Amino acid sequence: MASIRTRIRTTFLVLCGCAAFGVLAVAQSEINSSPAAQSTTSAAPAQALSQPVEGVGEGPLPDIIAVMHDVETNQRKAEAIEKNYMYHSVETAQELDSHGRVKKTTVTEADHYFVNGIRVRRVVKKNGKDLSPEDLDHENQRIEKESAKAREKRDKADAAGKPTDSRGEDEITVSRLIELGAFTNARRVQLHGRDTIAVDYVGDPKAKTHSRAEEAIRNLSGTAWIDEQDRMLVRVEGQFVNAFKVGAGLVANIQKGTRFTMEQTKVNDEVWLPASISAQGAARVLLFFNFNGSINAVESDYKKFRATSTVLPGVTQVETPPATDNPARP
Repeated sequence: MASIRTRIRTTFLVLCGCAAFGVLAVAQSEINSSPAAQSTTSAAPAQALSQPVEGVGEGPLPDIIAVMHDVETNQRKAEAIEKNYMYHSVETAQELDSHGRVKKTTVTEADHYFVNGIRVRRVVKKNGKDLSPEDLDHENQRIEKESAKAREKRDKADAAGKPTDSRGEDEITVSRLIELGAFTNARRVQLHGRDTIAVDYVGDPKAKTHSRAEEAIRNLSGTAWIDEQDRMLVRVEGQFVNAFKVGAGLVANIQKGTRFTMEQTKVNDEVWLPASISAQGAARVLLFFNFNGSINAVESDYKKFRATSTVLPGVTQVETPPATDNPARP
């Protein structure tokens, strides 16, 4: 599965849910396979997400379906700008025992940026310690392999005329979301001092689906907050109202009640980027991964880069993307 940022926004309900909790498999499998993996750490969980406040806006609410189509269009424009940015994340995973007590806490720090048009998540620390040279080499090889695979998958999808994200993962359009469920209860809500339009979404368990991602949508319910001025997604809350199973649960199983929350923040007054995400619940993937607990991630240190080191006006910091010993293939 892709990381949190990879699949979180373009399909803003299902991919948020699947990526938010699916990242548990990614983070834990990377940590468990590393020779430098630590069994426990005393690091505190990431900071809590902000809470929206009901507000009073002026004028009638716009048509919610039109708003959702605007979000879809603006998100694609934002992704082109996002390729000029990198940022840092601190991801805290807490695994629970059968009594609901925390039995293991793992903290992973990573940098996120684009290489050759592919979204990359590069782990730099585990449980407060820098990666060893051996682990760093392993991480670079992983990025190289996954980026090459993502590029091939994306090129094949492009040739077939299928909409995908930067890594070739399926995208589901707003029009398709409407066929798989319903948007209701639009209202204005103040979030971080900005007017947003909050709208609820409920999947239709009887809707016909064409992919596993669409099957997941049928099992989701939640709320999305859209910045009214920018028409961009700024917050999502959701949960699986039914267990999401692949292969009758033998291949994968996300437990009923698994829930997630995601927020974005506006950076340099030009683009909305991930700010925080939280997920709680249980998931199992084949015999390789079995997790019950929570994950919290906080993104920060947004930096804009170009091929040169020319300072751009209005930008806090300008850097080139970090080099790797084994750069991703073009």
